[in-house]
Amino acid sequence: MGERTASGRWLRAALLLAGAVLFAVLAWEIGPRAIAASFGQLGWRLLIVLVFPFAVVTTFDTLGWKYAFRRDRVSFWALARARVAGEAVNGTTPTGSVGGEAVKAWLIRDRVPFRESLPSVIVAKTTITIAQSLFLLFGILVAWPTLQAHQSWLLEPMGALLGLEILAVAGFVYAQMAGVLAGSGKMLERIGVKLSAHRGLPLKRIDRALFLFYRRQPARLGLSIGCHFLGWVMSAAETWFILWLLGMPVSPATAVVIEACGTAVRFVTFFIPGHLGALEGGNVAVFTALGLDPAAGMSAILIRRVREAAWIGLGFLVLRAPGRRPAAVAVPEPEG
Repeated sequence: MGERTASGRWLRAALLLAGAVLFAVLAWEIGPRAIAASFGQLGWRLLIVLVFPFAVVTTFDTLGWKYAFRRDRVSFWALARARVAGEAVNGTTPTGSVGGEAVKAWLIRDRVPFRESLPSVIVAKTTITIAQSLFLLFGILVAWPTLQAHQSWLLEPMGALLGLEILAVAGFVYAQMAGVLAGSGKMLERIGVKLSAHRGLPLKRIDRALFLFYRRQPARLGLSIGCHFLGWVMSAAETWFILWLLGMPVSPATAVVIEACGTAVRFVTFFIPGHLGALEGGNVAVFTALGLDPAAGMSAILIRRVREAAWIGLGFLVLRAPGRRPAAVAVPEPEG
């Protein structure tokens, strides 16, 4: 077990180093001066990007989590605070964007029992991934009539990644419906949830909660997917807004294609801490394929990195609030 943990750490370190090298190479090839000039052109308006449109994205994603409960049990603001804090953990720990999910469940422990909060974050993780796939499909449909002949090759990797996402999402939903949690608690332990020896009873409750949600709450399931999809649409709006501020306006359709490709890169590089290097490389490649200035693509993703850092800082401020710093999350004792 220790050897496996050590090898995992070495692998994450190697991936992080490879991403950093790729990042440095891209920055050198494009030119630090060109990137700095873009930031200089943005000026004080960077403060706007730190808040808008990402605040709207967070609003939609919080609503997506709200509808992942079988009924309304937690206020929107409590969910928003927990989500910002959890995403800060996801963005700074090499846990495949799942480490913060246990933090979200822990932060609302005084409002709902763990057997309700944990299924909700699992459902929300599922619905945001489904929405991501739908947004990639939307990007393909938008790209199909708008790309020129020499750019149409971009549709092939987008289609291949869509197929991969569909298979992954279908497998994830099937595993939940089949009771994967009761079969193995290791997945929960990997995201920070320590299990007590209760003969699997709490995990069976979570499995049943997932099963009942998917079978009996189609309306809330649809609302959760819809809200997350609007969150992805607003991410495309953020791309359009940043490029407009940089003096390189693109059409809304082009912004959708750029963001759709970015979501696909995020999906296949979830194991790289912070997607370092992968997002930058993907953005530069897409900008080049679309006949846009690759320096603008690099600058746009770096501006979003600055925004991400600001929101991560906000998330850790939430975690540092009195009574909100989580220890390891433990499954509660069964009632009765």
